[in-house]
Formats: sequence, structure tokens, C-alpha cells
Amino acid sequence: MSNSHVRNVDRSNVGATVASSAGRAAVRRWAWLGLIAQAVFVASWLVAAAWQGPRYSVVAHTISDLYAVTAPYGTPLVIILALCGAATIGFALRSVWSSLRPGGWRAATGSILLALSIVGLGNLLSPAERLACRMADPGCTARQQLSNTGGQLDNAISSLGLLVLVVAAFFLAAAMRRTHGWERWARPTRWTAVLITAFAVASVMTQGAGYTGLFERLVAALGAAALAVLAIGILRRAPARPDSSLR
Repeated sequence: MSNSHVRNVDRSNVGATVASSAGRAAVRRWAWLGLIAQAVFVASWLVAAAWQGPRYSVVAHTISDLYAVTAPYGTPLVIILALCGAATIGFALRSVWSSLRPGGWRAATGSILLALSIVGLGNLLSPAERLACRMADPGCTARQQLSNTGGQLDNAISSLGLLVLVVAAFFLAAAMRRTHGWERWARPTRWTAVLITAFAVASVMTQGAGYTGLFERLVAALGAAALAVLAIGILRRAPARPDSSLR
């Protein structure tokens, strides 16, 4: 074998190693951003409830009420939610998809749907989804909340985005079954989707009883927790440095 051929092979190996390292770094970077985004997302609506006044109820009133047009400090909250949505979209497309790529088209479909769901695109569009008023405001009704463009967008995107999230989970579960090291994640992922669906149905069924806010928060918290656990799983499977035994 000639020296020039050996040098070419070495250059190819180095190039592949650099590309692999860069890809692994991107997966980890977006996994970290995805993890942080979920923590900030939950913290934002937990903290925002503290300055809504005595008429606001976390049990009866929705998270969307926290950033209605009439809500105090609603603008900073929607900016935070939008940033969390952007980070989640990047996490879905750059980290989740890459990690589950052996799952084929199921991984691609699930990751894209996750990006388009309520936790991704839905949160990103929060600045455009501001209700006309809060149910805690004197004289505000459910009809008045949806009287502006923001309220109508919130109603449509929330419902459709939640459905997309559930469908995404089933596609990702199918991809996990076909990806080495992720097989055991498939069943918990499916059950998480079922539980999210149950909480969402409960939030609608209990509107008259005044528990909509409680079940909506359970949906949001469970979804964020599931994504955070997924991000941690990706970080554990994408080490910062390649295994020395493989060198």
C-alpha cells in the first residue's frame, strides 16, 4: 500500500471523527437546551400565578389566562414561553431525531410532530395567542376571552397542538422500539401519551366543576417532565467524549 493511499485513508478517518464529534456535540447541546426549556417553562407559569391577584385560581383558571391581554406582566411571560418553544423545537429536530434516527421514518415523523405540537410551535406562538381577558377579571366570560384574534388562535392551537403532541409520542415510541438502547422507553412513552390524553379530557369535562386549571397544569407538567426525562436519556447516550476503548 502506497504512502499516499495511507495518508488519504487517515484524512478520511480524521474527517469522519470530526464530523461524528460535531454531531454528538450538537445533540448534547440541544438536549441541554431542551432540558432547561422544560424547567423554565414550568417555573414560569408557577411563578406567574403569584401576581395574578386573589380572584385568580390555579385550580379553576387556565395557564393561558396568565398572559391574557389584561393579565399583569403578561408580555414578559409570553416572551419566556416563546423562547421555551423555540428551544423545544430545536431539541426535537436536532437532538431527538438524531438520537432515534435508526427508527427511520417513525423517528422523523415523531420529531417533526413534536416540534409542531403545543410544546414547540404552540409555545413559540404564545405572543400571538393572548386571550382578550382573564376569567378572574370582573365581567369576563368564556365568549369574551375568545373575542379577539389572540383568543381564537389560542383556542385552535391549544386543541390541535395537544393532539399533535399525543400523536408524536406514539410515533416516537414506535421509533424507540426499533432503536438499540431505547427499546424499554417505548411503553412508558405510550402510557405518558395516554395519561396526557386523560388529563386533557378531564380538563374539558370538569369545566363546570371548576377544575380546568388543575388538569391543564397536570397536562403541562407531565409533558414537560416527559421531555426533560427524554433529554436526560439522550445526554446519557451521547457522551461528551468518545469511548477511549474505541480509539
